[in-house]
Amino acid sequence: MSRGGAQKARDEGPERKCIATGEVQPASGLIRFVVAPDGALAPDLAGKLPGRGIWVSATRTAIDRAESKKLFARAARQPVEAPEGLADHLERMLARRVVDLISLARKSGDAVAGYEKVKDMLAKEQATVLIQAEDGSARGKSKLSTPHYGRYIGWLTADELGQAFGRETVIHAALGAGGLAKRVVEEAQRLKGFRIGTADAGDGGRGRRKG
Repeated sequence: MSRGGAQKARDEGPERKCIATGEVQPASGLIRFVVAPDGALAPDLAGKLPGRGIWVSATRTAIDRAESKKLFARAARQPVEAPEGLADHLERMLARRVVDLISLARKSGDAVAGYEKVKDMLAKEQATVLIQAEDGSARGKSKLSTPHYGRYIGWLTADELGQAFGRETVIHAALGAGGLAKRVVEEAQRLKGFRIGTADAGDGGRGRRKG
């Protein structure tokens, strides 16, 4: 058992300060940007681009504030040219990353789709993440529960989930305890900040439980 939460802090990785809110938090909850010599601002979702990083909380509110208040230029100490519709651009990029990661999990046998398969995986306690399309039937979704101590992702569309599984649409999906589950949850949590908002983005992706 950790002492005073120290172990938890180490597990969450390095921390960075958001230029929009001033808050220090694990880097997994922020988006890194770099500025090219010509002043072009580039989102670095994978955290691998060379150059000094500029960090912003992964929420639409923080991104919009950093852009409108010219905080990117202040942090870079030079004029900065941000992509038009930066928050919308980031939302699309993040959604693509989540879909691609779920697709990889499917190919490795760690993800299933379809009500019966998900229900069976949950019943056998093999699932660690329940994923349901935001535009799916509320009544149908309520019949499945988030795994105990597991996570819930409910802000992808049926079309997006369908892309991950090579189908037209998917409403219900689940992930096992494979190595990609943690990455899917982290990337989905960043996407949540652009689709649901700051107020709901801090529940760790645990979501609701039935009953």
